[in-house]
Amino acid sequence: MRALFALKHSFDGLRTTFCEESAFRQETVLAALLIPCALLLPVPPIERVMLIGSVLLVLLVELLNSAIEAVVDRISLDRHELSRRAKDCGSAAVLTALVISASAWAVVLWPLVKQWLHLHR
Repeated sequence: MRALFALKHSFDGLRTTFCEESAFRQETVLAALLIPCALLLPVPPIERVMLIGSVLLVLLVELLNSAIEAVVDRISLDRHELSRRAKDCGSAAVLTALVISASAWAVVLWPLVKQWLHLHR
């Protein structure tokens, strides 16, 4: 029963974040496009896992960033250096996850792009 409640709270968190956070919606759309691409690309399984995992990492970090922002806003909407720092760190974490994801996709796709360009000369 406890697992069902935990699952319900998880889905509530996903739904709320999707409804309230435009960045999460954008990243979810990107994930909906990139994950099927990763499944269809002719790459080894470990690279496929890297591609999918890097996309899911972005969603994970965005969820944590949204949680940080909600807690900071719950405490106070007043401007405070620690509130700004917490929000900036959450934003930096999302940026880092995006760089990791973009890097993984670039590293995996580069050989395929090179091969495709070589075949179409």
